[in-house]
Amino acid sequence: MTTLGIDLGTSNSLVAYWKEDKAVLIPNVFGDVLTPSVVGIDENDELLIGKIARERLTSHPDKTAAVFKRFMGTEKCYYLGEQKFSATDLSSFVLKSLKADAENFLGETCTEAVISVPAYFNNSQRKATIDAAFLAGLKVERLISEPTAAAIAYGIHQQNDTTLMVIDIGGGTFDVSILEMFDGVMQVIAIGGNNYLGGEDFTTVIIEDFLSKSNLKKDNLSIEDYASLYKQAEDAKKAVCQNSIGKIVVKEINYSLTEKEFEKICQSLILKLRNPIIQSLKDAQLKPVDIEQIVLIGGATKMPIIKSFVSKFLGKIPFMHINPDETVGLGAAVQAALKERHEALDEFVLTDVCAHTLGTEIVRIINANEFEDGIFSPIIERNSTIPISRIERYQTVSDLQSYIEVGIYQGESRMVKDNLKLGNLTIEMPPNSKAGFPIDIRFTYDKNGILEVIVKIPATGEEKQLIIQNSPGDLSEKELKDRLEKLKYLKVHPRDRAENRLLLARADRLYQMALGDKRQYIEQLIQAFNDAIASQNESIISKASENLKEELAQIEEVSWD
Repeated sequence: MTTLGIDLGTSNSLVAYWKEDKAVLIPNVFGDVLTPSVVGIDENDELLIGKIARERLTSHPDKTAAVFKRFMGTEKCYYLGEQKFSATDLSSFVLKSLKADAENFLGETCTEAVISVPAYFNNSQRKATIDAAFLAGLKVERLISEPTAAAIAYGIHQQNDTTLMVIDIGGGTFDVSILEMFDGVMQVIAIGGNNYLGGEDFTTVIIEDFLSKSNLKKDNLSIEDYASLYKQAEDAKKAVCQNSIGKIVVKEINYSLTEKEFEKICQSLILKLRNPIIQSLKDAQLKPVDIEQIVLIGGATKMPIIKSFVSKFLGKIPFMHINPDETVGLGAAVQAALKERHEALDEFVLTDVCAHTLGTEIVRIINANEFEDGIFSPIIERNSTIPISRIERYQTVSDLQSYIEVGIYQGESRMVKDNLKLGNLTIEMPPNSKAGFPIDIRFTYDKNGILEVIVKIPATGEEKQLIIQNSPGDLSEKELKDRLEKLKYLKVHPRDRAENRLLLARADRLYQMALGDKRQYIEQLIQAFNDAIASQNESIISKASENLKEELAQIEEVSWD
């Protein structure tokens, strides 16, 4: 039975398989290898998927959905007519269509697949992808990061050792991966990204520019007018990328856009590409000069402003001789072939990394009667090679604790409330245990994103296990606002003063960027400043503030811009 390689994209999706000694793309019923990731329903409430649905985006916007990949793992709902669907539901329809195309082409039943996901997808987003595949009748053999899949497709026949950066900007997400290739081994050493930056945002910028210059608001447009505006903005984007003038006409208002004007209104988006690239280089302990080859993938990288930015920022012209729309799907098929142990790939080895830091919640002792809870303690740090297993020892903070509740989190923030909660488990403590009683927590994380958590009491040998394959979604914006509202004080505590919050935010940003000893050192600096603030002594706070500023400045100096 053939294992399929699938690129489930924001704008387009495709399916491929391994034939003899190479990956081959499978055409859909129209003979195209790209299937638009668009779903709609017709007048008879029958599903429309792909090219037909995309054609109805303008004419039937209330019965068509697109760009839903951005909201995988969330509670966002889409209404197609009177019917309600989640992003997972809609993605399952696209996967089912690809599965049917593959079965028709291969003449066999297909039930297994390797599916690509953005490198920066968290656990809930990855689980939603697996759920979508299940609904489509597919078992996911492995989820593979999109940049890694592209690197496989690019590097499978490369003979020379090299350090490679893959920049993937699709319709809705942006990923960057750094890999080393040597002796038939492809090793991912760092990844970064932004799950809410892609080609759709460049279209949105054009729409916003049109509305601004026309003195219109989105609310003033009918559903049909906005759908027409969106389609024309897409066409205008393509036009300016081909050295033509983009044009839009809505409500008898004419709008034109040149390439230079497009570059100007997109500067804020271009700047958002910098930090994930910088962070990935720092995590890999490399500088731009160390990158020997750059590969651009994803439809948005066809835009000249992307190519120009990458060339100037990294000082190297990207490799342009691969199809950015097809590479991820081909790489997923190679990974499927690796799973099936095809002879042509016998000497090829792939390693990957953990995209986000995994850790637990701890309490910090301020003094005998005061504690700070909600602190995030990393156990497996981001960009650790997987599979991986790490153990950390913790201890109780109070006498006679009857149990310990271990919270499991994913993210880079110092406080657990700002990270994604994956789960928790509770273990009972021995009777009459004293403060300082040791507990071991082991995290084991595999290539499929499955996290095993084992909590053990060394003194008794008792242990509890939790397997995390899914997680609830993030807090909604409303829930976050409600929480912040509850934390307001009648008087302004020194902690809440703008200068102190800004300084702590700066320190927290550097904490999130750092790893290992440097991260622990910044944690100590933050704790020291928090202790000073807690004293509410202006002299102590002032001295601590100056000290923290100096320390952070030194840390930033050793980084490069």
